[in-house]
Amino acid sequence: QVQLVESGGGLVQAGGSLRLSCAASGIAFSINVMGWYRQAPGKQRELVAGITSGGSTNYADSVKGRFTISRDNAKMTIYLQMNKLKPEDTAVYYCNADVIALNGRPSQIWGQGTQVTVSS
Repeated sequence: QVQLVESGGGLVQAGGSLRLSCAASGIAFSINVMGWYRQAPGKQRELVAGITSGGSTNYADSVKGRFTISRDNAKMTIYLQMNKLKPEDTAVYYCNADVIALNGRPSQIWGQGTQVTVSS
């Protein structure tokens, strides 16, 4: 079974930068799309950025030009470089992965979340 562990959250001033990491561990047939979601208090969880195993990416309009998602397939790790952070980026950030188990069963795996707080 695959597990995801996030790291890199914290408190930063507006305009600053943070880098989140999400490492996958365990055994699976394949890990396909991985991504970052976030959930602010009182709001629904939303997609921030996604990346396929081949490196294709997509971003929420609100973060385009500021955030960059990348992936190291050998390390089964994805990263989210967040620049020019704004107070509205404050949220719990969750890592997500589309996993195909050894028995062929697909599933979505979530990390435990990491808090990002941007002060004005």
